[in-house]
Amino acid sequence: MSAATAVTRGGTPWTPEYVEAINPKVCIGCGRCFKVCPRDVLTLVDRGEDEDMDEDDWDDEDAKALMTVKNAMDCIGC
Repeated sequence: MSAATAVTRGGTPWTPEYVEAINPKVCIGCGRCFKVCPRDVLTLVDRGEDEDMDEDDWDDEDAKALMTVKNAMDCIGC
């Protein structure tokens, strides 16, 4: 896919950044990104449901849920 560049109303160049993955080391499972995504790209899963995660990737203090990419092809880069 080629990169698209647009201009904001203020004249600033803007290049969309499409979501490809969620970093499990950074995600706190709050769901904010899920709530603002207008395209149903993300989904919140319980920690035990994510097959790609190793148990070593989780600390005891981590959230019990993790945001994952459900449908990356629907991302519009907002």
